[in-house]
Order: sequence, then C-alpha cells, then structure tokens
Amino acid sequence: MLLRDIMTTNVVTISGDMPVTEARETMKAHKIERIPVAEKGKLVGLVTKENLLRIRPSPATSLSVWEVTTLLSKIKVKDIMVKDIVTANPDMTVESAIALAQGKKVGCLPIVEQGKLVGIVTTNDFFYKILNPLLGIGEPGTRIYLRDVAEAKDKQEVYATIAQHGAKVITSLYVTHPETEAKDWTIHLNTENADNIVKDLGELGYKIEVRERTP
Repeated sequence: MLLRDIMTTNVVTISGDMPVTEARETMKAHKIERIPVAEKGKLVGLVTKENLLRIRPSPATSLSVWEVTTLLSKIKVKDIMVKDIVTANPDMTVESAIALAQGKKVGCLPIVEQGKLVGIVTTNDFFYKILNPLLGIGEPGTRIYLRDVAEAKDKQEVYATIAQHGAKVITSLYVTHPETEAKDWTIHLNTENADNIVKDLGELGYKIEVRERTP
C-alpha cells in the first residue's frame, strides 16, 4: 500500500503571514492539531498545537485579556512555524512512511510531489485506515485466539474447520514470541457465536480461547 492510497488530499493550509490567533482558530474549526504552511502551493513550514501552546503567556501575567490578544495577534505564523519538515512522497510505501515517522519522532508527514504539497498523512490515518481494518475494529463478529501454532500446517486445518461451520475470516494476525519463535494467532470471525468452532478446534488439540472484542 502506498501513501497516495491513504493520504488526505484536500489539505488545509495557512500562510506564513497569518497571525497565530487566526491559525489557532483555523485548527480548532477543522479539528486538527497540525497544519502545513504553504506559499503558492509550496510547503514552507508546519504549525502544530505544541507550537501554539508554547507562545501562551504565563498564567501569572498581569496583562489583560485584551492586551494578551493584541500581543498574540502581532505574532505571525512564520515566526513560530517548524521549518525543518520531515516529508514523504506519494509513492512511498506505508511501512516505509511509518518507519520514517517513528525514526524522526513526528506525528505527521506532509506529502510533496514535484515541489508541491499534494497531501498529508498523520498518525490517525495510520490507525483508522490501516490498523483498525487490520484488527477488525468496528466490525461485528467474534475474535478467537490460538496459542503456539505452526503457521503453514495449522492454517489449512483451522481455515477448513471454520469453513465447515459456514463462517468466514474477517482478519487474521500472527504474533511471534522472539524468545521461543512460537506463534500466536488471532482470528476475527464474522459470526457472533463461535462456540462450535472453538469446540472443534479444541478437540483437534489447539489451545484456543475467545477474546474480548471492542465494537
């Protein structure tokens, strides 16, 4: 999967000459915590919620609300924006982008193509568009958990047992234990009642349990 498959393309941007007070209101209105700064389609900076919090006056200030507002209105976005921006291109794979974001400790990646800002991905995109479907979050059904499985041999037997009961696999996820190299297998089924499946797999010798699933 490439970034162009999950990136937001209708990117909300602001200009460097915008007062930070307006930038804050723009972010609130769009319910976002990071906003690119662009000039004629070219990315020149990034403003985050953390940037804006840093320029708040001390709670001990003697300034009035009006004086504080006037002071902040004179500060421009270009004065506080991040200029050393970590970017990605739309043809980068999602796994490479996640590794890049983790390595650089950033919460978003503006997507630049041929010098132009064409999109943005955030940690929310990675969760809602990739991790949630992978884990079956929001999908009905039952999640069963098998311990110490042999991936190739057991996969065929388990799938055959599930099919015998007319159920289907929504998601399937292996977790390997580094110290033993044993694999645990979580399967999300499209049925609310997997009792007979669990019973049959147990009789085949699998260590199996039904795991709590959050809708």
